Amino acid sequence: MDLNEKISRLPQKPGCYQFKNSNDKIIYVGKAIKLKNRVKSYFQENRPRDAKTKALIQHIRDLEVLVTDTEAEALILEDTLIKKHKPKYNILLRDDKTYPFIKITKEKYPKVYTTRNKIKDGSKYIGPITEVYNLKNIMKAIGTLFKIRTCDLDITSKSIEQQKHKVCLEYHINKCEGPCQGFVSEEKYGEGIRKSIKVLEGKTLDVERQFEKDMLAESEVMNFEKATKLRNNLKLLREFTSKQKIVSNDDIDRDIFGLSRIDDEACSIVLKIRDGKLIGKRHFIIKNALRDTDSSLIQRTVERWYIESGFIPDEILLTSEPTNVEYLSSYLSEIKEKSIKILIPKIGDKRKFIEMAETNAKYILKEHQLALIKREQTIPRVILSLQRDLRLKKPPKIIECFDNSHFQGTDLVSSLVHFEDGKPKKSEYKRFKNKTVLKNDDFAAMREAVLRRYTRLKEDIENAKSNNLDKIPSYPDLLIIDGGKGQLSAAMESLQKIGLENQFVICGMAKRLEELFFPNDKESLILPKTSSSLRLLQQVRDEAHRFAITYHRTLRDKRTFQTELTEIKGIGENTAKALLKNLGSVSYIKTASDKELNKYLNKSQLNSLKKHFNL
Repeated sequence: MDLNEKISRLPQKPGCYQFKNSNDKIIYVGKAIKLKNRVKSYFQENRPRDAKTKALIQHIRDLEVLVTDTEAEALILEDTLIKKHKPKYNILLRDDKTYPFIKITKEKYPKVYTTRNKIKDGSKYIGPITEVYNLKNIMKAIGTLFKIRTCDLDITSKSIEQQKHKVCLEYHINKCEGPCQGFVSEEKYGEGIRKSIKVLEGKTLDVERQFEKDMLAESEVMNFEKATKLRNNLKLLREFTSKQKIVSNDDIDRDIFGLSRIDDEACSIVLKIRDGKLIGKRHFIIKNALRDTDSSLIQRTVERWYIESGFIPDEILLTSEPTNVEYLSSYLSEIKEKSIKILIPKIGDKRKFIEMAETNAKYILKEHQLALIKREQTIPRVILSLQRDLRLKKPPKIIECFDNSHFQGTDLVSSLVHFEDGKPKKSEYKRFKNKTVLKNDDFAAMREAVLRRYTRLKEDIENAKSNNLDKIPSYPDLLIIDGGKGQLSAAMESLQKIGLENQFVICGMAKRLEELFFPNDKESLILPKTSSSLRLLQQVRDEAHRFAITYHRTLRDKRTFQTELTEIKGIGENTAKALLKNLGSVSYIKTASDKELNKYLNKSQLNSLKKHFNL
């Protein structure tokens, strides 16, 4: 079915469309309220188009669509597909960080804790929390003010009735009210959770007023002990919020979006204003921004922010009108379940908010570019040369390389070497004894080793992020496969299985002509013989080969040792090791005198050895 026929058959329903090029690679992902109308609009001759759209249309060869039930689902799906495929003609927002969320579990007595994994389990998530440096203080304040439990007990009505759990130290030091034994009602505990959510969302004025009201009420009935506790809580909350900058006299919740451009890069930013106070910000760096309008950059930023954030304010201020403000307004109002204001202020106090956002965006972009310059100055010249020669988007600071080794089809092993800044980092070397490959199949061995390595690395990275660890492992910038197109294809199959085919650059290196093969490229790349880039790649490849051979010999020697000595009746592994350690080799053992052998063997063992070697 050709492209025109596919377009004619599209439904008038919401969903996402994916344009593909001649290599069947996704180059653009879009969303639509009515798929047929939206996709057809790209190919209407008289329709005005910007430079990026003209370039996109020239490369479209195929189309794939995913129908959704609502416009909101289409927006979320579009964001997911852009993150997964990183299409060439989509706006890619980068912030170089993974921010945590605060999770409020869906339980009888909910827990409140930080996480980097946002899953659909009925829990409430607040975030992303961009002020990570202050996260510990936030969680400490919440625990002190509202005595939220920190244990992992499964507290139910039945467990409380049966007195299954006992209060812990947190109860005795007055940091928990003992929900595990029913010492606090579900209603009272829930009130603390609701106040916690307000504080976490920056809505502290209501909580402050409630503390003040309760404090005065307790004072009037002479309950000064409770009044003192409430006063201390109010003081703690005000100390916490005093660090937040007051930017408005009203208490309207609003998000302010700004944009700044320098050369071919842009920075979009959102400032979070709650109860008139600036409680945080989030920025995104956009590369190759010259081809995109301010409207499209703002549209993408707003969409991305509210897909991740669970809070929709009453008012949104934008530096320029987004490309599809009706779609945006409809989506946000549907989530908030009430209408919201989307404004593009030109004068007055609200315009000053926009200018503040733009100033912050400009500062962040300048700092980002300065950091890149400093980083490039510290990167070894050979790494920058390799980036240039292989046409990579970023310097290959981390390089990994796989090689296989075997002996006449036995003892199949694979090795992985790891280089950082052009130098080997031996603590990161890996060895793989093939588990599923039983014969001399170089492709299958490569497939297994790559799958095992990056499945484990992916899990380690996800676990480190979910546990909020300071040190998070990194994927390589460049993966080298020792071999030609066959080995490269085998490695790509494994990466596709675990969704990492676009995570980093991968190439095969054939030894005969030192050719480099890249996925989806028909022609190989041959670097000059005198190139420093080629010498580095050869060094990495040769090191992987050496490491594989070393491991293979270790296994082969171990197998030889087992067949020559441990198979002799009466001689076990410890005796065999003692013989080899003291006499040196199997060859010497065969010529050793009885006197020498009697030091390590009894009479029966000596006879068995002589019989085995026909001595």
